[in-house]
Amino acid sequence: MKFLTDSNNIPIKNLYYMLCYAWQHLDEREFVSISREDEKDIKHLLTRILLVKLRSLIKRGFYREYQNNREETSTLRGRVLFKESIQSFSFKRAKMHIEFEELSHDILHNQIIKSTLYQLLQLPGFDKKLKEEIHQLYSYFAQIKLIKLDGYIFNTIRLHRSNQHYRFVLDICQFLYEALLLNEEESDSKFADFERNPKAMARLFEDFVRNFYKKETPHFKVGRENIYWDATGENTSYLPIMQTDISLEDSGRKIIMDTKYYQNALTQNRGSEKLVSANLYQLFAYLSNHKEVNKELSGILLYPKTGKELNLSYEIKDFPIKVYTVDLNRSWDIIHDRLLEIVKE
Repeated sequence: MKFLTDSNNIPIKNLYYMLCYAWQHLDEREFVSISREDEKDIKHLLTRILLVKLRSLIKRGFYREYQNNREETSTLRGRVLFKESIQSFSFKRAKMHIEFEELSHDILHNQIIKSTLYQLLQLPGFDKKLKEEIHQLYSYFAQIKLIKLDGYIFNTIRLHRSNQHYRFVLDICQFLYEALLLNEEESDSKFADFERNPKAMARLFEDFVRNFYKKETPHFKVGRENIYWDATGENTSYLPIMQTDISLEDSGRKIIMDTKYYQNALTQNRGSEKLVSANLYQLFAYLSNHKEVNKELSGILLYPKTGKELNLSYEIKDFPIKVYTVDLNRSWDIIHDRLLEIVKE
């Protein structure tokens, strides 16, 4: 099955809305208004938004944390390190080795931001005006060191009430890092085309739909869940766990939804169009092994619309199953209403 390939036709504003839902930054949706008519891609828009957020952050002041420092000094503070002082004969120089904590801006949060800006400045073919704006802000990070970015670093960031305002900025930095292909053996670097990256877009589509329903349908409990095979035997531990993309549950019904970001929701079989059998098998396995018996249980396959619109409804072994498409190229209001319509009773 081919992944969707024409997602580059999705309007940049719609991609930004999808990211806001996927990242759970719905308060930041207003920033789509700064998009220009000639915006090249989602990376340029996010860079533009990043710069707006950084100006606000700089005005507010960089977040600081206490860092451990060691030094040899004649001014005593913190904890005296007697062993190191004796071994280096510091006392002969009227000094002692000490260890102390000091508030510093040179912490991982700010290092990630500076390193992201630095990589943007290295990009050939990047918007010149945006680069000029990056240069202007880059000077504010003079006392913060550059680091080599990797996926692990973003997972080690600690966010809490005092630095929660960094979360959206760091999410943009992570997106730009993941979209930026850095070839260490060659001098030039370039952005990966996120909109043409099928795995990234499939993950975005799933996260967007899940968080859309979390926000827009508060009467549902929305999340992922593990479903275990209704099986007996000596070694059931070998059976793989089934995990739903999205489960929606209220007092009277439960919907198991599977999102599929494919080029075609239908396949050709001897000249006629058919649904993808593997997708139906997967959804049916979820439904038939589910242990819930006190609620109406149904399944939904959801595709982005690339050809004809689908509104299909079946009952398979007493399970209601529906197949829908949502057109991500339409205006956001239409997308919003379409997703709500899909889960109506």
